[in-house]
Amino acid sequence: MPSPTAPPPSLASIPVFKLYGEHAPWPTPDMMHCETIAARSTLHNWQIRPHQHHGLFQLLYLKAGQARIRADDDALDMQAGQILLVPQMCIHGFNFAPHTQGHVLTLAYPLLARVGGAAGEMLLRLRKPYLHTLPSGEEGDALRMHFSTIDREYRQDAPHRELLLEALLAGMLAWLARQMAPSALQPLPARRAARGPGHFDRFSQLVEDEYSTRHAVSWYAARLGISPAHLNALCRQSARQSALELIHERLLLEARRSLAYSARPVSAVSYALGFTDPAYFTRFFKQRVGMSPSAFRARALATFSASGPGQ
Repeated sequence: MPSPTAPPPSLASIPVFKLYGEHAPWPTPDMMHCETIAARSTLHNWQIRPHQHHGLFQLLYLKAGQARIRADDDALDMQAGQILLVPQMCIHGFNFAPHTQGHVLTLAYPLLARVGGAAGEMLLRLRKPYLHTLPSGEEGDALRMHFSTIDREYRQDAPHRELLLEALLAGMLAWLARQMAPSALQPLPARRAARGPGHFDRFSQLVEDEYSTRHAVSWYAARLGISPAHLNALCRQSARQSALELIHERLLLEARRSLAYSARPVSAVSYALGFTDPAYFTRFFKQRVGMSPSAFRARALATFSASGPGQ
């Protein structure tokens, strides 16, 4: 089992878990897992060190208490009444205040797509953690009750358990997708289907697999069997960005992760991301992020050195 106990010397040493601290199969055959925050955090002195999950989407609901969150290159304060959505491969860690209460719901991506429908499709396109504050009143109360009911159903073997769990999950995902509604998560235009169903989704997966090889837009278009102009049109419809902007966005995300979580020289980071000239990488990064890679790393280290409520 990897031991996430010290600052990692390289991004590769960030552990990738099914569930934090585990590599064994889940305790049930479901494509979901539900537990209280305390169930795992008390085993680690209320501190969950930075780690990643592959193929898993997490929802963390804070019912009482507070937490300091490390999410990729950012640090956030989470308060009671908030929900954190964490997509796959995001580096994340938590410092919980002792006796914090809440739930952690972990979903396999195929389940999210099947049960969530259009709402699940929107959430699958989330690339960075998203912190949402529940509203007061009936809407917020209903979602709070959803977490408690899912937790109770998950732990028992009652008739129609799977049906009820999936119905509760579908309602939760629909509500969250409706409430989030940033432009990148808006429903896709109806004409997308007429212009090549699935092309944007396949492009997104190709970018995820190939971002460090620095392929041109024409390379991605050829793999999809469409023209670069068609691919750009689909990207603008689906994400309000060009294909090249999306490729650069994914590359920058990995650059920020590497700079924040590794001690490798900037030149080594640039080579690992497919740049042959570190000076060009520095210009590329500074133009889009607003500071040099070295300055960004210094800011990240200063941010993460701040004490959290669990310390």
